[in-house]
Amino acid sequence: MKYALSAGAYKGKNVIELLEKVAEHGFQGLEYLNWKSVADVRELVKAQDRLGVGISAVCTTFFNLVDGAAREQYLDGLRQTLAFCKEAGTMSIITQTGQEIPGISREKQKHDMVETLKICASMCEAAGVVLELEPLNGLINHPGHFLQASDESAEVIDRVGSPFIKLVFDVYHQQITEGNVIRNAVAYIDRINHFHIADNPGRKQPGTGELNYLNILKSIKDTGFDGYVGLECGYTIDTDEALHQFKRDILRHVES
Repeated sequence: MKYALSAGAYKGKNVIELLEKVAEHGFQGLEYLNWKSVADVRELVKAQDRLGVGISAVCTTFFNLVDGAAREQYLDGLRQTLAFCKEAGTMSIITQTGQEIPGISREKQKHDMVETLKICASMCEAAGVVLELEPLNGLINHPGHFLQASDESAEVIDRVGSPFIKLVFDVYHQQITEGNVIRNAVAYIDRINHFHIADNPGRKQPGTGELNYLNILKSIKDTGFDGYVGLECGYTIDTDEALHQFKRDILRHVES
């Protein structure tokens, strides 16, 4: 498996300084979600080539898949993001679904989402980039977010029916939403392109909460998954020290 840091891991560093930290820790990717803040893509590409690491995922610019009336706005944001990905060599785009719309049935909202994603699939296939749908927990962090459960998220992926529309499975969110993290991660592995990890409660680095990341990551690796695992978490101690602990206590056992 490959490992990525989130841009929030080091406050105040620019994208190239963050890539240097990725390389320093022996990781492979950087999740730099706000791609519009990249001042000079050419300098970014030079740094990626020099360091041998790169931006592994960004976010699209508009999060509303459940409202069919907003489809063109969503697609325009995706076009812009795909153009950045082409320049930067980024292979994944993360999207969320938006809030559930009161007074409209879930099935109607899901239908509109699927129809939009089918158009996205053609755009992404042409670009060779995977669009990743992210379920979020509604209990603590994102009340009212449309997609929360793993099974319903997998259903959406199946209805779209494209290898260019998949899931990002955020272990922190899914632990809060439903638990059964290993069972769901393994059951839906064919629909998952990317994992996010953070501990619960608190959304801090693995090892600070209730989640057994040694077992979780081993179970994911045992499926043959070889994509990215992104540390989308805060840190309770100095980031460098926390990452050294993660590599020592968890990663070396997973990847041995």
